This record gives sequence, structure tokens and C-alpha cells, in this order.
Amino acid sequence: MYDISGPRVTDFSNRASAPGADSYPFLSRIRMERLGTLRRNKMRIAGAVVVSATLALSAVACGGDDDKGGSGGGDEVTIGFMGDLTGENSGLVIPPKQGAQLAIDQYNATNPKVKIKLKTYDSQGKAEQATTQAQGAVKEDKIVGLIGPAFSGESESVDPILEEAKIPSVSPSATSIELAEKGRKFWHRVVADDAVQSAGAANFLVNSGAKKLYLVSDNQAYGKGLTDAIAKAAGAKSVETKSDAVDDKATDYSSTVNKINQYKPDAVYFGGYYAVAGRLFKQLREGGYKGKMMSGDGSVAAGLIEGAGEANAKGALLSCGCLIDASGKTNAKAKKFADDYKAKYNSEVAIYSTEGFDAATAFIEAIKAGKTKPEEINEFLKTEDFQGVGKQIKFDAKGELAAQDIFIYEVQGNKIVLLGNSGEAKATS
Repeated sequence: MYDISGPRVTDFSNRASAPGADSYPFLSRIRMERLGTLRRNKMRIAGAVVVSATLALSAVACGGDDDKGGSGGGDEVTIGFMGDLTGENSGLVIPPKQGAQLAIDQYNATNPKVKIKLKTYDSQGKAEQATTQAQGAVKEDKIVGLIGPAFSGESESVDPILEEAKIPSVSPSATSIELAEKGRKFWHRVVADDAVQSAGAANFLVNSGAKKLYLVSDNQAYGKGLTDAIAKAAGAKSVETKSDAVDDKATDYSSTVNKINQYKPDAVYFGGYYAVAGRLFKQLREGGYKGKMMSGDGSVAAGLIEGAGEANAKGALLSCGCLIDASGKTNAKAKKFADDYKAKYNSEVAIYSTEGFDAATAFIEAIKAGKTKPEEINEFLKTEDFQGVGKQIKFDAKGELAAQDIFIYEVQGNKIVLLGNSGEAKATS
């Protein structure tokens, strides 16, 4: 660090007398006058330093973002990413955020005419927090697009704000059926909805021999919507079903475990997020349940294994519209993406990291084509048709992907392993 405190001054003002003061009063007075001048200069320098530091701290407190981004037309535009980055279910949202960041960093590294700044909004999965952040993103940050929101519940609150402001959004992970039924023109997602997931999960369970199915949800928008859809899809295949709900804030699910053991289903399907799924699966195994345990995309995270314990989670099945393909089984781009992702973050691709990358790429393609205003970008999204690192990215009139697949995963040891498409996958246990 630099020493900016000014010249070192020996201050004699507090001494009974300065050297020679009694013998040379005239010189003493000169010395004291010079001393006063030096002290005043030192105070001015120190004051300037304090003011500079205060201004710097004020800039940091205001966010420290570059003001040249915003609503488009300059040499940089701002795209937002919204989701739970620090809450209980952040394990589902950090991977797509990292996927999106990787896509944007790779694009910016090409030194394009218009660069992209990714601004994150940590909603913690709370609708009221997401609403406030969305308003700020539109009015203050002047985003030209939003990747997210990540969850369905917060999407229900944020999407109307974006629609009114005419800001396009592409969610990597919100799967509620109702989101596509609002007639919105600026909304998109790169993942199949719960209707497609429920049909795929039900088909897989029937192919696995399930005749009795017990459905448990966390009674929230995403979880209940998913289990309701599975009950309908399974019922259409003559599978007997029964349903219950648990409190996602509770820790004791013994009442539900007892109901399940009395019903003796071939499989239990939980609709909700991995934090609750882990607790439920742990208690099911410890309560003596021996059948199949399955959950949806909200549970495709290492936190499920950590919550249930590796022994209890063994063989748990998961359905998801997301593609986690580190080996490149499905397409060559998936392998390169997985390698790049690991090189950047020192971790394997995870749930929705692929979808985060593809959602960001949808915006990048528009900006590469010279579309930097929100409405221009939205119009361009309607025309896109490209092979992403996960799926073919082409939106229909509702903002859904034109082609939709559901994939099945299985917990094997401490890993979540891709078994394949729901129509072809086979459980190993």
C-alpha cells in the first residue's frame, strides 16, 4: 500500500518548550508558524483521502456495476439471471447460473461488437423477494432479457412484470404447466413442463412393473402440480394411486411414512425439492419401506443423497426434462460443454447447467444478429432453431420447446447416473 499520510512532522506543540525556545524566541515563533502550516496541509491530505474512500465505498454499496450496460444500443447489454443462489434449494440453481455464465464468458472472449454483462438476482426461491428484484431489474438495471426465474412459484409472480415491461425471459428450469397457459408473448423455457415429465415418469414406472403408486407432494405450486399430473397420467394407464402432502418446513414425516407402509405401494413418487425429498426418503427406508422411491427434477441434486444418506438414497430414481450428459452420449456438443464446465468450475455438469448454457445461448444468438433491444431480441427468439448442448432449441408459439424429452436418472453410490430416455430407461435395482 502507498503511504499517503503526508510528510512526517515532529510535533513539539505539546512540549513545555521546543528546543532553544527560551534562548531564541524569534526562531521559536517561526518554527511554530511553519509547524502549523505543515499540520494544516496534513489535515487537508487526510481529509481528501477520507472523502475518496467514502465515495469508493458508496460505489460498492450501490452495486459496483458498469453503467454502460442496460436497455441496449450501446457496446454492452445486461442480461439478468434470477433464482435461489443461497437458499435451501440453491443446489438446483447454481448449476444453471454457472452454465449461463460460461456461455456468456465464452461469447465475450471473442471480442464481439456488443458484449454481455450477466447480473444475478438471488431470490432465494421466494416469490415476494423475486418480485421486488424483478422491478429493480427492469427499472434500474434496464436488463434486455432474463434467464429465469428458476422456480415455478417465483415465476408466477415475476412473469407478469416482465410481460408488462416487454422484457423477454427464458427459464432453464421452471416446469409448471400453468406458466405456458397465460398467453404471454415474452416468456420462454428450455425444459419440458410437468405434463410431459409426468407422462414420462408414469410411462417409466409402468414399464418397471408398478401397479400401485403413492404420491407425496410438498403442497407447493411445483410439487403439487407435478404429483397431480402424475396421478392423472398413471391413472390413464390403470395404475392405482393414493396421495398425501407434507409440510416442507417440517422434519418429521412419520405420519406419511405410516400411511405409505399401510398402503404397500410398488413405488412412491415425491413432488418437490431435494431438501424435503432427502428427509422423506431417509425416513421411508428407516421405517421399513422396500419399494421404489422416485422424485422429479427438483430432486436431481447431490443434496438428495446428503439428506437421505448414501445407503438410504441407493437406487432412488429421478425424472427430469434436463440432460446431464458428461460423456456426450446424446451429442458431441454435450461432451465439449461438460469438459469446458469442469475446466472453469472444477466440478461436473449438474442439473440444469446444460439448460442454463442453452438459455444464455438463445440470447447470445439474438445479440450476435444485432438485436440489442428487448423487443427485437424477443422477435428473434421466435425464429431460432439450433442444436444446443442439450437439446434442439426451437420455441413454439407458447414459448415451449418444440421437441421435449424426459430423462431418467438413478442414484448409484454418491452419483446421479443417467439411465436414458423415459421410454427406454431401465432401473438397475
